[in-house]
Amino acid sequence: MGAAVPILSGSWQHLLGAENPGYFEREFGISDALCQKVLAEALAKGGDFADLFFEHTISNWIVLEDGKVSRAFSDVALGVGIRTVKGDQVGYGFTQELNEKSMLGAAAIAATIANGLKVKPAAKLVWLETKNHYPLEKLLTAVALESKLPLVQKINEKCFSLSPLVIKVNASFHDQQKRIMVVTSDGIKAEDLQPRDYLTTLVVAEKNGKREQAGWNLGGRYNFSFFTQNAIDEIAAKAVNDVLQLFDAVQPPAGEMPVVFAPGVTGVLLHEAIGHGMEADFNRKKTSTYCTMIGKKVAEPFVTIIDDGTIPNMLGSINFDDEGTPGQRTVLVENGILKSYMHDKISAHYYKLQPTGNGRRESYQYYVQPRMRNTIMLAGVTPAADIIRSIQKGIYVQNVSNGEINIGEGDFAFFVSQGRMIEAGKLTAPIKDINIMGNGPKMLQDITMVGSDLELHAGGTGACGKGGQSVPCGFGQPSCLVKSLTVGGVKP
Repeated sequence: MGAAVPILSGSWQHLLGAENPGYFEREFGISDALCQKVLAEALAKGGDFADLFFEHTISNWIVLEDGKVSRAFSDVALGVGIRTVKGDQVGYGFTQELNEKSMLGAAAIAATIANGLKVKPAAKLVWLETKNHYPLEKLLTAVALESKLPLVQKINEKCFSLSPLVIKVNASFHDQQKRIMVVTSDGIKAEDLQPRDYLTTLVVAEKNGKREQAGWNLGGRYNFSFFTQNAIDEIAAKAVNDVLQLFDAVQPPAGEMPVVFAPGVTGVLLHEAIGHGMEADFNRKKTSTYCTMIGKKVAEPFVTIIDDGTIPNMLGSINFDDEGTPGQRTVLVENGILKSYMHDKISAHYYKLQPTGNGRRESYQYYVQPRMRNTIMLAGVTPAADIIRSIQKGIYVQNVSNGEINIGEGDFAFFVSQGRMIEAGKLTAPIKDINIMGNGPKMLQDITMVGSDLELHAGGTGACGKGGQSVPCGFGQPSCLVKSLTVGGVKP
């Protein structure tokens, strides 16, 4: 829906988030006493614990098409989600109205999951102290529309200037300012201001009656000052170069062959084909291949994979998760051995461990699930050029999209949007319009070389879907060689 968003001036400095908590009390009257009353109602029929998740999010979009700004609109989300947990069962209610009557009603709905004696929440709430991995110089809502318009206009001009083959450019800028407060029945109170912004373009080119398209974006949890002329030039150059490469692209022969993944954006395949299987709820429910693999070998000794919520300005970084657990770095696979799953409070209680800060939700309208943050394969020691030289015949994957994954068994299929043939140890013809297929756990076992060129994907549009919810996530990896995957090209 569209909504008018106030542009703050002068006094915005005192609202910059984690360093100066109290936003929800100042703006909406959410006092400790009110929170404790609502938590008491959520635990009125028993339960292991309860929590409140307050949210106030302002999102803005500017869209340029055919050389003109065609849309500029905003969206505002405000509400609270109230959760009661009993064992691994969740009762959940939410309301858009931040008043006592509505919140008590939502809490009563959440409480119905339990059927026991009343439990009292902690008598005192204590602020959670956290680091800030995305400090703001200025609220994104304080940036005037007139300052954002040149970004999409310059992207448009730059793309057209790079090639006469470019016939159409779409560009957009998105910024989001998400304020959250988590209050738990064990006495934790945490407040955060989570920025998100990105600049993106999609380019269409035509050559000899044939059309191709490609796009690129940059962003994350950045200050508006991140979007400089250099960022504009980088986005435009990448999008135009990629679209022009497609005119010379061929389809490789179909079959089983070695696949080398380029560093950076191809980490999305690591996220999808491997990362989901290491989320603790799938393992607690015995639906993941990894459910019996803690402490066992899942990859070669040169493979280490982490999930890290503390990388400055990266899209999946969080100062604390949506249950009030501080952001942290979790080692999933260390030297080939599966060390940990990604836990929320429910799975951590089941496994008798501490939560890893992976409890996340799309908004106040949704319950928490174990979710990835920034999932990364760490660098190895092999130069990328040596990996390519080791392949007689295979493909080099530069970007993937439109994937499907069966989380239980780990089977996947992904569309390769950019890549090249590898022939006699050299990168040759561009490739397009092919799928790669395989099994995530087997692919992890079949990684035979890991490059020294770790690259974190610097995009801001990435979102991960699970259980009907979408949350921002980051990813990255070095170049790596998988000894065999199925390539859906043309018949040899």
